[in-house]
Amino acid sequence: MTFHDHFSARAAEYARARPDYPPELFNALAALAPAHRAAWDCGTGSGQAAVGLAEHFAQVTATDASAAQLAEARRHPRVTYRVAPERASGLDPNSVDLVTAAQAAHWFDRDAFYAEARRVLRPKGVIAIWCYALCHIAPGIDEQVLAFYRGTVGPFWPPERRHTEDGYRSFDFPFQELTFPAAQMGRRWNLIEFGAYLRTWSAVTRFTAERHSDPVGPFLEELEIAWGGAEAPRTVSWPLAGRIGRVP
Repeated sequence: MTFHDHFSARAAEYARARPDYPPELFNALAALAPAHRAAWDCGTGSGQAAVGLAEHFAQVTATDASAAQLAEARRHPRVTYRVAPERASGLDPNSVDLVTAAQAAHWFDRDAFYAEARRVLRPKGVIAIWCYALCHIAPGIDEQVLAFYRGTVGPFWPPERRHTEDGYRSFDFPFQELTFPAAQMGRRWNLIEFGAYLRTWSAVTRFTAERHSDPVGPFLEELEIAWGGAEAPRTVSWPLAGRIGRVP
């Protein structure tokens, strides 16, 4: 399967502007894992999930097919970054207790990823894949963001994006399924910071490349009144959804 690279061109912006995953998610995953010796984070991007896992696991191997994104990834003494696709982690068989893919599995050849996860997981090991779709801010603002998401840049979303909207429920998931914990991300941003996040969207990147114009700037001007001014802080939240399973 061809690697569709939607983020390398804005790897630095992605590393700065994407939100972090909440500690309670990693607490829950660590509680399910049979041990805390090693974890593999596949499609790690800028390492947001890898660094969170490193608080619980002695060694985290974080892989991504994009060398540009790994160059911007957050460093941690227990995280090793490696350029590798989802089908070939380079890890030994039966060597990890947990496999994760954060906001990444919808880009994968999932059959190949699942096969690789089974190969590297120890008996009773756990696999967790999760995603987030559109954020929530406040009534009035949310409607404008939705119009931008579906209208302005809607035609520019890759088809795989639809899987984040159903929380991966349409995926096949050939593991002993466990309950995904209730969790959400949150950031306190002003309008400029929110705009930096919007510019990491794959649809915005494609819009800009094809139309030779930035759709975010005009949208922020429209949004500023409802936001309460460009410097006003707002709480932005993203509910997380996904699947967790155990290898028999």
